Amino acid sequence: MVEYDTPRWSLRGAEALMPTVANGIVLDWNVARARGENLELELHATSSLVLRLLGYANHANMGSYAEAIHAFRAGQDPTPNIEAHRRQGRIKYGIGASVEYTMPTGVRLFARTGWNSGDTESFAYTEVNNTAAIGGDVAGARWHRPVDRAGVAFVSNGLSAPHREYLQFGGLGFLLGDGNLRYGRETILESYYTAHLWRGVFASAGAQFIANPGYNRDRGPIVAQMARVHLDF
Repeated sequence: MVEYDTPRWSLRGAEALMPTVANGIVLDWNVARARGENLELELHATSSLVLRLLGYANHANMGSYAEAIHAFRAGQDPTPNIEAHRRQGRIKYGIGASVEYTMPTGVRLFARTGWNSGDTESFAYTEVNNTAAIGGDVAGARWHRPVDRAGVAFVSNGLSAPHREYLQFGGLGFLLGDGNLRYGRETILESYYTAHLWRGVFASAGAQFIANPGYNRDRGPIVAQMARVHLDF
C-alpha cells in the first residue's frame, strides 16, 4: 500500500492478493492473474467534514451469473452453478463514497454508499451489489462518561438483477441460497453502546433488527444481539 498525505487531502493505493475460491482463506500469489486494485481519495473540506471516494477492481477466477443461468435454461446444469462457469481473469469492479461530520457537541454523523458490477460472482467479503447506510453516535460526556459512545445506524443492501435471478432459480452463493428467492432488500437497524472499562479496555453491547435476511421476504425479521471486548495496547 502507498499513501500520500497533505493537510487537506490524502491519496491511497493498494495492491492486494485475492482468494483462490469465493471468500476462501487460501490466497492466489500469482498477481499477474489474480489481484485486487484499490484507490481511495480522502478530502478534508473542513476540520470536521471528511469525504472519501473509493474505486476498486478485483481480478480472479470468478464466475458469471449470466452464463450460469444460460446453462441452466439450456438444460446443461440441473440448477444454476456459478462454480461451473468460473474463468480466470474476470474483473469485478466497484465504487464507494462516504461522508463523516463531527459536531463540537461530540455528535458524529455519517453516510455511505457503494455499488459493484452485478454479473460477476461475489468473491470477497459478502454478497452485496449495492448498499446505502446512514447513522451516527454521541460521546458520553453528557452523562459523565466522556470516553463512552452510543450509536445507531440504518443499512439497506441489495442484489443486482442477474444475482437475484440466479438465486431464484436455485443457485447457491458462498453465503446465500434457499432454493428459491422472493426478493426484498435486506434492511438493518443497529444500535450499540461502547463503554470504557479501564485504560485500553472497552466493552460493547448492541442489537440488530434485520428485515428480509438474505434478501428473502419469506425469512425474518430477526433480532441479533452483540457483545464485544476491545483491547488497545
